[in-house]
Amino acid sequence: MRLRMFWLLVAATLISGAWFLFEASWDRQLFDSESGKLCNNLSAREARAWLEANPETQVLDVRSAREFGRGALPNAQNISLGDPEFAAKVAMLDLEKPVLVYCAGGYRSRKAVKKLKALHFTNIQHLHRGYLSWRE
Repeated sequence: MRLRMFWLLVAATLISGAWFLFEASWDRQLFDSESGKLCNNLSAREARAWLEANPETQVLDVRSAREFGRGALPNAQNISLGDPEFAAKVAMLDLEKPVLVYCAGGYRSRKAVKKLKALHFTNIQHLHRGYLSWRE
C-alpha cells in the first residue's frame, strides 16, 4: 500500500512539473510583446490594479455562458471561446482599447490571447490562473 502511494505521489509530481514547464514555455512565446503592442500575463492583484488605473479596459470572459452565470469580473462581456462565431464577435470590440481576457483557470484564455493577437488587438492583458485566482 505504501509503495503504491509512493508511486502515485511520484506520478502526480511529474505530471504537475511537466505542466508547469509546458506552461512557462507557452507563456514565454505568448506574452512576448511585439513592437507597438502590449501583451501581459497579470496576477489577480495586478489585474485589479490594472482595471482601476485603466477603466476603459474591455473585460472579456471566454468561459461558457453557464460558468459566466455563476460569477464574473466587473463589466465582463461573455464570448465563449467555444462559440463558432468567437472571432466575429470579438472583432466587434475596439482593437485600440485594452482588453483583459480570462477563463476559469487560464488555459482557454491563453488560446484566446493567440486569437486576439491574430485579430490585431494592440493591448492584451491576461488574468493568470483565471477567475479562480480572482475569487481567492
